[in-house]
Amino acid sequence: MIKKIKFSELNKSIYQSQKILNELPSLYKEINQIINILYKTIQNNNKIYICGNGGSASDAEHFSTEFLVRLRPKINRKSFPIINLGMNLSYLTACGNDYSFEDIFLRSLSSMANKNDILWVISTSGNSKNILKVLKYAKSKKIKSIAFLGINGGKAKKLADINLIAPSQNTARIQEIQKFLGHFILEQTENLLLKKK
Repeated sequence: MIKKIKFSELNKSIYQSQKILNELPSLYKEINQIINILYKTIQNNNKIYICGNGGSASDAEHFSTEFLVRLRPKINRKSFPIINLGMNLSYLTACGNDYSFEDIFLRSLSSMANKNDILWVISTSGNSKNILKVLKYAKSKKIKSIAFLGINGGKAKKLADINLIAPSQNTARIQEIQKFLGHFILEQTENLLLKKK
């Protein structure tokens, strides 16, 4: 027998998502800053480094793929320079085993990043130790950082240069909004880069 969820539960989740979407205009300043910093980074032939844990690791992989390939099927353009710090499973398991799971993003960033590159972290809590460690490293090397966060931003809020905090306490809603914001920011960055040509 198929069990039915309450229709009200579906409506409740839809309402939560709509409520958060309606609050996003209050983040316009931060969204605009991020678009501009990504645009300038790519325009100046520098690189973007992106990372996250769990579902946020999937979002980092998702965004990096769309920067490298394309977001919109009818827009063909050159690949944008973005490196997903958590993409290599052999590296992640070796670093976690031989050093520490806290070092997985720091170790790879420290081997590649230059001063004018950008670090982009994604975290719902803002308290993951490996995210905090890579943000501290970026700050010490004067590498600017962008943080997609949720809840109240956690400890990462004080370490990143630009914070985009999804206005929600619910992990699923935060991740949905972060995906929306990532797509919007990429689309607008792409528009700026294509106009420049």
